[in-house]
Amino acid sequence: MTELSDSGELARRTAELCALLGSPGELRRMPEVQAAADGAAALLRSEAGAADLTAAYDVLDQALRRAGYANGLLAHARSTRPPGLRVHVKVAVCPGPIRCGRLERAGDLRPAPPCAINGERMRKTRLEPAS
Repeated sequence: MTELSDSGELARRTAELCALLGSPGELRRMPEVQAAADGAAALLRSEAGAADLTAAYDVLDQALRRAGYANGLLAHARSTRPPGLRVHVKVAVCPGPIRCGRLERAGDLRPAPPCAINGERMRKTRLEPAS
């Protein structure tokens, strides 16, 4: 099993994959990008090793670049990082057994956004300030 929490790079790229798969944008209509994203998500679901995931993310990054997105996979992260930390900032976090670093704002009246990799809503929690 890959521990994404121990690898900042893999966790960040997994969060970007989740945001890309969950976006309704034109990237989802590009067959090469769609195939690379689906392949990376399948590897993640199968708990593939870090080397396999890194290779899949590299393939996705190249597919995005060939499709005209110069920043590749790095340009598609939608995770929010609130300005400054307050004691009770509510965020939605990855619901999966292997957690990525994706964070989304989580309001009380809105449901948490969906996780495109695990097929369920993200889990709401409070973001506590570092001591």
